[in-house]
Amino acid sequence: MTAGQWVVDYERVLGEQCVPGEQCVPVGLSVNPQVACVTPMMCAPREEDALARGLEGANFFGYSLAHFYVFGDHVPATTDVWGEFLRRRGKMGYSPEAALAGRHETLGAKAAAGDTTGLRGAIGTPAQLREFLRRYEAAGVDQLIFVMQAGKNRHEHIMESLALFGTEVLPEFVERDEAASEAKAAKWAPLIEAALARRDRTDPVMPPDYVMRAFPRQMVEAMANEPAQQWLESLADKQAAGVLDEEFRRLADG
Repeated sequence: MTAGQWVVDYERVLGEQCVPGEQCVPVGLSVNPQVACVTPMMCAPREEDALARGLEGANFFGYSLAHFYVFGDHVPATTDVWGEFLRRRGKMGYSPEAALAGRHETLGAKAAAGDTTGLRGAIGTPAQLREFLRRYEAAGVDQLIFVMQAGKNRHEHIMESLALFGTEVLPEFVERDEAASEAKAAKWAPLIEAALARRDRTDPVMPPDYVMRAFPRQMVEAMANEPAQQWLESLADKQAAGVLDEEFRRLADG
């Protein structure tokens, strides 16, 4: 599914084609029509440099998401996701050099067509990024969230990329943002008003005994582990006083 289809579906859900009482009834007290997408990004004056700096990290970002949410077995502080990533791509005969040489397709063309093979995203020259962003703009996407810190991407390359993006890519879209935002607000206002009108006006009442308990506390209480409960209480006291518990530091550092 493409970004444009997501926007169309979102608008359809709020519109008259939906059956009242089902998916088009807002859960909360407001409706946010903003649509955001996530994409890898690395910008450089030369396409070869942008690819060399950002492509591997982009692929690792996609792999790590799938590791945690689809197929991976993970032992905290033990599993080497990066090493697993390298081994698996090696088994597939993947060559970073060949990948760089073969990734000179028009930036954004695959994404716009719904092709999800590989994760190049917004990796390229300022001119390529402008074209890439125009596709999302035309599809009705309001925001793009850039992933630049994946894998072994270097800090100096990220900072150079942000500076280049801010001076050579962003200004074009800033110029159009106010008018585009006003036009979208006017278009979606009646849809949102109609959707909110279908909502039950009786606000939900929070159960008097409801408690949102931190996950570690839930686990400790489920085990009825008194020493662990005492440690959590002690940790809370120390955190309030600005004292970092050494055991907590050790756990956090892995």
